[in-house]
Amino acid sequence: MRYTPTLKLSTRLVSFVTMIVVSAMFILFVGGVFTFKKMGGEYVDQNLIRITSIIDNELAKPQDFDVIRRWLPKLLQASHVVELQLSSPSGVIYSFRDKILDQQKDTLLLYKKVYALQKNANYSAEFQVIPPYTNNSYSFEAFFSLTLAVLLVVFCLLKGLHWLREQLYGSELLEERGRMLLAGQVEKFAKGDEREWPYTASEALDRLIEELNDARQERSRFDTFIRTHTFLDQLTGAANRVLFDSRLESALQEAGASGGVLLVDINGWEVLTEKVDKSIYEPFLVSVGQVLNNLIQKYPNAVFARYYDSQFALMIPHQSEKEISQFAHQCINQLEKLDPPQPLEKGNWCHLGLSNFSQGESLGRIIDEAESALKTATLEYVNNWAKYKKKVDTRVEFRGGVRWRNLFDLTLNDQNLFIYAQPCYLIDGEIKINEHFELFSRIKDEVGAIVKASRFLTAIQQVGYERKMDQVTLKMVFDHLKCNQQKDCYSVNLFTTPFKKKEYLRWLRDELLQLPKELRRKLSFEFIEGSLINDLDFMKPVIKMLSGLGCNVIVNQVGRTIVSTHYIKDLPILYLKLHRSLVKQIDRRSENQLFIRSLLGACVDSATTVIAVGVETKNEWDVLAHLGVRGGQGRYFEEEKQLLPNVGTTVLIKPGRRNRWRK
Repeated sequence: MRYTPTLKLSTRLVSFVTMIVVSAMFILFVGGVFTFKKMGGEYVDQNLIRITSIIDNELAKPQDFDVIRRWLPKLLQASHVVELQLSSPSGVIYSFRDKILDQQKDTLLLYKKVYALQKNANYSAEFQVIPPYTNNSYSFEAFFSLTLAVLLVVFCLLKGLHWLREQLYGSELLEERGRMLLAGQVEKFAKGDEREWPYTASEALDRLIEELNDARQERSRFDTFIRTHTFLDQLTGAANRVLFDSRLESALQEAGASGGVLLVDINGWEVLTEKVDKSIYEPFLVSVGQVLNNLIQKYPNAVFARYYDSQFALMIPHQSEKEISQFAHQCINQLEKLDPPQPLEKGNWCHLGLSNFSQGESLGRIIDEAESALKTATLEYVNNWAKYKKKVDTRVEFRGGVRWRNLFDLTLNDQNLFIYAQPCYLIDGEIKINEHFELFSRIKDEVGAIVKASRFLTAIQQVGYERKMDQVTLKMVFDHLKCNQQKDCYSVNLFTTPFKKKEYLRWLRDELLQLPKELRRKLSFEFIEGSLINDLDFMKPVIKMLSGLGCNVIVNQVGRTIVSTHYIKDLPILYLKLHRSLVKQIDRRSENQLFIRSLLGACVDSATTVIAVGVETKNEWDVLAHLGVRGGQGRYFEEEKQLLPNVGTTVLIKPGRRNRWRK
């Protein structure tokens, strides 16, 4: 990057002009001093030559030397000669010494000169004279013209500098605007001041920034267009079959995965599209999608898609069989309230098939089971739903809202909450740098089994314990940072909902301010992309505050929802972490590769880096590295390890009838 001068242009020019004028005045002053000195010296030399000539002529005349003694001292005093010695081959024949010489403190300042007499051979006269202008003092009248000239020069200099500052003020505004643009404040200084100069440069800068903003928005719209046409249905706005299969397959491979898949079909859709105009059946299809989408909103990780032309698919993870069955019944009740267009039968136009899934099952099998249940519901010739009967995994225990709340009341504290850490690496060729450790929360259920965050985070949101969960996690992490002076950096996942309350924001700010600056730099905070976009209005100042305090901001689960990436340019986001469903088997999914290419293109002009999460095989990472992903996290690199409480420090005490307090 080029070096940018810290001094303003007007300051530099004013300094240059002032230096030139002062230097010129100094040179003239020094030259005047030497001129005066030389002129004074020549005047003294001429005067001494005349005195020497007079003495030489008088000595050449045949007269008594006493006559010379009478008038010579007066001549010497009139000429400021303080000492004179006339010398001959036989010695000093005459010596004069003025009383002023005794009062002169510095004899080195006296002007000394020796002249040879022309008419008297081998005679010489040695003079010591007070230099000219020695006893002169400053006189305003005498130096009036010089003083006036100096004052005039100073006055003109000040007026000239003032005029120069006014002329260069526009360039200073333009320079300051350039500094702000380099600092990243493009939006605030997109339009320049009318006083900026040169005017053409200011106008050109305005147009370029305007075109750049349009290009960024167009790029964001284009990226959104690509992702929308790749993963979303254009008519209803729901996910398409590609995205649904990707999410379902990713969910089936999670540890302890469970839930249900529902297929909703509109009976007689082919006949409807043949006999009715598009302007009638398309709005009806959109209304059906809106009903289903509104019903599924209460499940945070659910996926809603248009699977076929007349068929919708819903995936609800981490819910019990009873809960999903109640949801299917609710869907049929809400759909029956719609008025289907002719020739659809009002009592026999919507059917629903349900199949439960668990970890390890295949995608095709789940879809086949749901289609079989759908056919069963269709055979009854009424609006109805059916469930595929299969053996339920008894190892998976589901809880209702009350049981979840009771469990959270017991476990959401610094003694019963477990925090695991997984390293996240930045990779450049063969060089692998540990950027930070992402922290995950886990709890123990009633029987002592460890429950992963993916199982209970949905319940946390349903019972409204997001703030309590985040505060307990943050306190444990802050205490760990204070007690252990390590070089490791940590990334904490946070909900966006608690930040709606300003007191929570103030609490987090105060907690961070109590940490030293070097510890704050080790902290990163992660937010889910979908939640961040939905709550962007009140999350913007939160993210800017965290970044201002020295913490890093990360957006995770990128790609789980299809949203615009324009927030990358507006917020100080350091990393984007891809959703696991995009990374899973990416070597076989060209549509996911297209999505990641689009996301990488949106981050070109920013400091944001894309990181892949959930990398499990070498083939996956090779494809991601080829696409341009610079960071990775997953079991391919390293598995999760318990961080808090420290392994080996917890001691369990089992009370009994005897030796109750023995460890």
